[in-house]
Amino acid sequence: MTALETAAKIITQGGVVAFPTETVYGLGANALDPMAVARIFELKERPSFDPLIVHIADLEQLQVLTTSEDPRIGKLAEAFWPGPLTL
Repeated sequence: MTALETAAKIITQGGVVAFPTETVYGLGANALDPMAVARIFELKERPSFDPLIVHIADLEQLQVLTTSEDPRIGKLAEAFWPGPLTL
């Protein structure tokens, strides 16, 4: 099993994984699993009012996370994806 497969298995089972970013290590979990998200806040000693970043691959995933139907979102995604884009 590769490291990526291992990380995916941990995340799908509600766990938290560490991964390298450009500057530091990040913590990752299933953003739709409240217990996993709570564990990230706990591990980072992060205040509950300080939001986490959720990474998604496409607009279909965005529809799971928001009820916004703002047409600018699709235009921005079309212009900047793939690549870093904060919505």
